[in-house]
Amino acid sequence: MPTQANDTPDPRRWKALWVTLVAGFMSLLDVTIVAVALPSMQRDLHASAPAIQWVVSGYALAFALVLVTAGRVGDAIGRRRIYLLALTAFVVCSAAAGAAPSIALLVAARLAQGVAAGCLAPQNSAFIQQMFRGAERGRAFGLFGATVGISSAVGPVVGGLILTLADGPQGWRWIFYVNVPIGMAALLLGMRLLPSTAPGHRERLDLGGVALLGTGVLALMLPLVLAESGGVRRLWWLFPLGLALLAVFAHWERRVLAREGQPLLDPRLVTTVRGYAIGAGIATLYFIGFSGVWLVFALFFQNGLDYSPLRSGLAVTPFALGSALAAAIAGRLVERLGRLLTVCGLVGVTLGLGGTALVLRLAPADVATWLTIPVLFVGGVGSGCVISPNVTMTLRDVPVRMAGAAGGALQTGQRLGGAIGTAALPGVFYLVLSAAHHDYRTAVATAVGLGVLPVLAGLTLAVHDWRRNRRPKREPCPPEVSHSHLHAGHG
Repeated sequence: MPTQANDTPDPRRWKALWVTLVAGFMSLLDVTIVAVALPSMQRDLHASAPAIQWVVSGYALAFALVLVTAGRVGDAIGRRRIYLLALTAFVVCSAAAGAAPSIALLVAARLAQGVAAGCLAPQNSAFIQQMFRGAERGRAFGLFGATVGISSAVGPVVGGLILTLADGPQGWRWIFYVNVPIGMAALLLGMRLLPSTAPGHRERLDLGGVALLGTGVLALMLPLVLAESGGVRRLWWLFPLGLALLAVFAHWERRVLAREGQPLLDPRLVTTVRGYAIGAGIATLYFIGFSGVWLVFALFFQNGLDYSPLRSGLAVTPFALGSALAAAIAGRLVERLGRLLTVCGLVGVTLGLGGTALVLRLAPADVATWLTIPVLFVGGVGSGCVISPNVTMTLRDVPVRMAGAAGGALQTGQRLGGAIGTAALPGVFYLVLSAAHHDYRTAVATAVGLGVLPVLAGLTLAVHDWRRNRRPKREPCPPEVSHSHLHAGHG
């Protein structure tokens, strides 16, 4: 498919968007869908608890490690090429995971699958930057944000449904096999519909930046993904090391830019592009609470109330429904309401999760699940007004030539926040459960209530940004020349 001129809308842009969203939904769903199948995998493959945990944590770790580098490579050599290669690898690795005869081969397949998913993810937001302009970009990012939010929320539901339909000791394999026909269809459609990019010249990859960022993110995430086996306690020293490596990475990128090189992650994204730094901070904080509560809910409903995996997933479906409805609408409102939409969304999530914590703690057990339906729906509506508009406002002013790296960095923050949440909140749940003599209601209320705190921190950032943007500007922005220089070479 030929490259479209910057001012000529691609006539097949909406069809191409749906192809990328389906593949993106599939790769993000695989972060959470596997959790409900872990017990049956462990029994079938005779795996230890630490080994089976790598089926989930290994995927999440590999996913996060390659996001920025894959986005930058897509910017440099062509997003379509990277996307199709990554999607092919994702399908192959899904089939390998489904057919794995041992836990070692299953973990290896999941690590490779995570790398492929991490290469896919930043191309999605970059394609939106490339194909859409103006109000259409807001609507496209609205659909993209809905995909991110819903894929995380419905993973337990879809996983439980697949296990119910594919009954038997080998039923867990269909959690991976289902990716194969969907991925093949997306691959064939992508070859027809996705626009190509034609970089004007071959760019050198910032290998020093790749090494520093990769080791920094690895140092921060490894203790978190190993939290259930005592990783935080044993590997705590990796946290300061990771922060130090990221500080060195920031210094290195400034030096590369000063030498007129091509940094892995251009520092001007933070210093010059309006809304990028604030938006990335809000996303990271939000995903700490947003990602962590789902595992806590699963532990409470399945272990505390003896729900099946499917029923446990259905119990939190109101959140997913509210998120889906709100995200589609929010994409149309973001140009008019701006950061205020995010503020309102974060208030909704705070009320929804806080209300759910109170209901599960105080209401009678036989009606508590029914009473959570309206408050979870409110939280879901709020979530739909957070993820989608925040992605739009964070990435809308990013130059197209940096879109992949910028989207990768944003999603790295989300994945890091998710890793913190999924390590910390279940840890709090088990700690309170032990201290409160197996009082599941106290444990779930405490853990979910703690998950509200990072959401409130994100709300503070959003309110600050909203109030700052409301102040009247007395004169034109001084760095106009540097801003135009930043945008030079779009496409």
